[in-house]
Amino acid sequence: NVFFQFLFAEAGVQAKDNKRKRQVLKIGHGGTLDSAAAGVLVVGIGKGTKMLKTLLAGSKKYTAIGLLGKATDTLDATGKVTEEKPYDQITKRDLENVLPKFTGDIMQVPPLYSALKKDGERLSTLVKRGEAVEAKPARPVRVYSLSLQQFQPPLFTLDVECGGGFYVRSLVSDIGKELSTCASVQELTRTKHGPFTLEEHALHEDKWTIDEIARSLEHCMSLLPEEPSHKKFKTEHPGETAASCE
Repeated sequence: NVFFQFLFAEAGVQAKDNKRKRQVLKIGHGGTLDSAAAGVLVVGIGKGTKMLKTLLAGSKKYTAIGLLGKATDTLDATGKVTEEKPYDQITKRDLENVLPKFTGDIMQVPPLYSALKKDGERLSTLVKRGEAVEAKPARPVRVYSLSLQQFQPPLFTLDVECGGGFYVRSLVSDIGKELSTCASVQELTRTKHGPFTLEEHALHEDKWTIDEIARSLEHCMSLLPEEPSHKKFKTEHPGETAASCE
């Protein structure tokens, strides 16, 4: 109960000592992350949900491990292999030479398996249901930086910094096509989203405890535009407070 009091105060919600009138604590995330991906997923609580758009207006960073020679329907390791091509002829220099073509303001076709919606439903849901879905048209996206970190064929590792609406899976697939082969993502990690980084702000699963979550919230408060007032709680008689997710 004390923990929920803390959450309500941090979120700017006034908790009442009334069992019949339970307060609703809004919780939302600041950007879809691929189901097979890991890394930073920013969560807003209470008033913080309205701040997400502003806080996360900056760039995102990813580390992606690509696999040459295999394409899948999802463009990553979770999908079915749809094509296989030789890759032995590709050198590290070949790969480095194509990267500038995918840097800056470019056009990109989003993958079919994505959170983009058609008639209110995600494209990925429609495809899994067996419905015919046309790919969305290419749209402008921005890549601030793109570099090759490792090259151990058939695997290669990229560091990507990009703007919103960008799909690393599409990038890796397009790089494979540019090299006259095919490619898919094997591992994907978001290392930064706006001011939040994996190294400094991420709360790993083994630390999902009340104390650690509270400490993480306090640490992240420093990134807010205005530091909200903090209320002290008396723990002798905690109020009955309920939290529900939206």
